[in-house]
Amino acid sequence: MLNMILNEGPSPRPADDTLTLPFELRQKGRLRAVSDGGVELGLFLERGRVLLAGDKLVSECGRVVEVRAGAEPVITAHAADWPSFARACYHLGNRHVTLEIGERWLRFAPDHVLEHLAEHLGLCLEREQAPFNPESGAYHGLGGHHHDH
Repeated sequence: MLNMILNEGPSPRPADDTLTLPFELRQKGRLRAVSDGGVELGLFLERGRVLLAGDKLVSECGRVVEVRAGAEPVITAHAADWPSFARACYHLGNRHVTLEIGERWLRFAPDHVLEHLAEHLGLCLEREQAPFNPESGAYHGLGGHHHDH
């Protein structure tokens, strides 16, 4: 088994292999997984770190594995116009829902309450299997939530 850590420096050489994971597993700090090429991997990430599609993991022996977002069940909600889109972002954001945001579309994990809310706000829903790459949050990478003014 190869032990992997996230490459934080300059991009290493091209990947030797890939690792495709759903969002739920890309959030785990410690994980045993099997690469797309069949290699057993042990992932060791800093607490609270989420793997993003395109991140590169490096082993002690220098093997590079690129992370891919796996297709999973999601709801993609399409807005007909920008005001409807903004309203949906506001209301879903107030619920602290994990969202992927695109050009007048939102993607979230299936949840009948959120689906009802999105439909009530005028969005058209599409149930599909797709990679889920949600926003990392307003304070991601800022060392925590601070109120210094």
